[in-house]
Amino acid sequence: MLKPILVALTAIIMSGCANVPAEKQDERDPLQSLNRPIYDFNMDVLDTYILRPVTVGYVEVTPQSVRTGLVNFTTNLTAPTDAINAGLQGKPSSMGVNVARFLVNSTVGILGLFDVATSLGLEHQDEDFGQTLGVWGVGDGAYLMLPGMGPSTARNLTGDIVDNYALPEIALSTPQTLALFAIKAIEARASLMAQEKLLEESLDPYIFVKDVYFQRQLYELYDGNPPIKEEPTDFDEDFLENL
Repeated sequence: MLKPILVALTAIIMSGCANVPAEKQDERDPLQSLNRPIYDFNMDVLDTYILRPVTVGYVEVTPQSVRTGLVNFTTNLTAPTDAINAGLQGKPSSMGVNVARFLVNSTVGILGLFDVATSLGLEHQDEDFGQTLGVWGVGDGAYLMLPGMGPSTARNLTGDIVDNYALPEIALSTPQTLALFAIKAIEARASLMAQEKLLEESLDPYIFVKDVYFQRQLYELYDGNPPIKEEPTDFDEDFLENL
């Protein structure tokens, strides 16, 4: 089911979008005429009528301790993939930390519900295959606005697919996997509540989100130390962390 979608996306990326006016063309975003309507659908329909109301309700009725445990659990599931990607990127220290985190939190932390590893100085090292490809010299490719998922790039979409096949989540049942995806999506949306005003006040929210996304990718690729000076922005790190 996924293969035809990827083939179609690849064909669109290769052909580009000739109907985007030249003066508005962003070389990072050759699919702008396709991406903008998808962005509008994500924000005006999915977020307005589904994701935001569900997130608000979830935050109101779920105790913080329960939410923290669920986030810890989902983060722990990604630790093996983080470790593999750290190794592929030539980061033995980060790989070791992720392996140690998984072992500690899966045992003492009761399957990851409690983040014991962080209290021991083993901070989460977030590494994914999209970053791995970037370290290997693969460019971003076309910017993509995915229905129901938000911003990505051709490189990071490929990375997400590889990571999802490698995750322990694939051993779970479909309902369990969907539940984990829902938790991640809701918690990510909850963390952005405080940033909504920035988006609303931006001259072009679509461009605002795109620029934030690319800055976040640069930040992650170089572990917080990008080689180029970034322009000052009026959004904070929480916004960057959850795109």
